[in-house]
Amino acid sequence: MLLLILGIVIFLGIHSTRIVAPDFRRNFIARRGEGAWKGLYTIVALIGFVILVWGYGQARMTAPIFYDPPVWTRHIALLLMLPAMILLVASQGPTGRIKAAVKHPMLLAVKIWALAHLLANGDLASFILFASFLAWAVADRISEKRRLRAGETRLPVAVSSRGDIIALVAGIVLYLLFVWRLHLWLIGVSPIG
Repeated sequence: MLLLILGIVIFLGIHSTRIVAPDFRRNFIARRGEGAWKGLYTIVALIGFVILVWGYGQARMTAPIFYDPPVWTRHIALLLMLPAMILLVASQGPTGRIKAAVKHPMLLAVKIWALAHLLANGDLASFILFASFLAWAVADRISEKRRLRAGETRLPVAVSSRGDIIALVAGIVLYLLFVWRLHLWLIGVSPIG
């Protein structure tokens, strides 16, 4: 369980610098440049992610049951993952109406993903992992609103429907791939079995 918690702290910690240490980030970029910041950010995030995945894999095998979700919550989780995948793709693609309306589709995708997995998994390791990501996404969204009011960031503006078409098609394909085999291959658990 300690590896899982360490991985979460490292991964979400580097993703939280704008929330908890914006001056550190700004000073680092001013001294060393944006490329150096992106390099450090990527290395720390990857290290945290590897430790998190490894720790979760170990912890979930022996984690005590925190709560016992009813079977129907797995069906809700499966349904929630479709918009999560579409929003995830929308966050990375050209700005369409989905991205402009949601404002921060990646954060909403993380919230939905975390909530869906909290509904479907009742072991302590899963609770720690998904509750941490849900709490982080809520805190980051609040932080994004503050940065927007301060003029430090801008909202996406819809350019064309191209981004929406890409998000819908690629999001649905990604969702189907995860349901079909990817979740089983990557996580070791089938979402439909």
